[in-house]
Amino acid sequence: MQRKLTILLLLLISGCSIQKFAVRSMSDIMDNGFVVLNEESDLELAEKSIASNLKLLEAMKKSDPTNKDLLQLLCTGYTSYALGFVEDTDVERAKIFYLRAKEFGIELLKQNKHFDENATLANFENSLSTFKKSDIPALFWTAIAWGSYISLNLTQPEALADLPKVEAIMKFIIKTDENYYYGGAHFFLGALYGSRPKIFGGNPEESKKHFDKCLSINEGKFLMTYVYYAKTYAVQIQDPVLFQDLLGKIDEMSEDVLPEARLSNVIAKKKAEILRNKFNELF
Repeated sequence: MQRKLTILLLLLISGCSIQKFAVRSMSDIMDNGFVVLNEESDLELAEKSIASNLKLLEAMKKSDPTNKDLLQLLCTGYTSYALGFVEDTDVERAKIFYLRAKEFGIELLKQNKHFDENATLANFENSLSTFKKSDIPALFWTAIAWGSYISLNLTQPEALADLPKVEAIMKFIIKTDENYYYGGAHFFLGALYGSRPKIFGGNPEESKKHFDKCLSINEGKFLMTYVYYAKTYAVQIQDPVLFQDLLGKIDEMSEDVLPEARLSNVIAKKKAEILRNKFNELF
């Protein structure tokens, strides 16, 4: 692997066509690299590895700017990095990474000529119908990055104005492939509807419905679901018993319950502890 990366870096300083060939020949390896990282249980190792891989991906993108695989990996990678390793300790830095992830995602989605993130909501929703099931990863991770950025900028009207578009993307995903990423679109809508009072567009009943559907899809094995169920819905309805019960489920389960998402489950355990320590602030 190290030898191949060294060869790649040498090729990246060569001519344009050779550079593109090198980049495209390495796409599968980089994709597999993120698969392996998702199986990692050591947070420090994962954090350093993801950060270094992201910069390598950006270098590769310089040589092949429209490469869909690279844009997808960059969008997914920066979103995951911000959520897992930055947001809990440095909100301003997390905003930068979420915005970067969103921009990579928008670049990817704009390869569909019908898509325009600045369109009116009606036209934006109509454009979603031109995407296929194979486009779900691009739509999902762009929406996660976009929605996460908005959630950290709730005092900015221009950011909030985009929230209906993110919601529309997630509803399209549910209609097209609700099982994608362990029921992730249900996860997102559960958090969205559960994070705000009804007067500001919240809907506890819908939140619970989406979280329960998400848990049904992932069989309760994707532990981050419990974190946000507690953080949003349980806090919004002020149910401390449910809050503790949801976090308790994370404690009871091993991160190995879903080996392909081991890293996410380890991060969920860390976030659950952070959330538990805020109990007196939340209730």
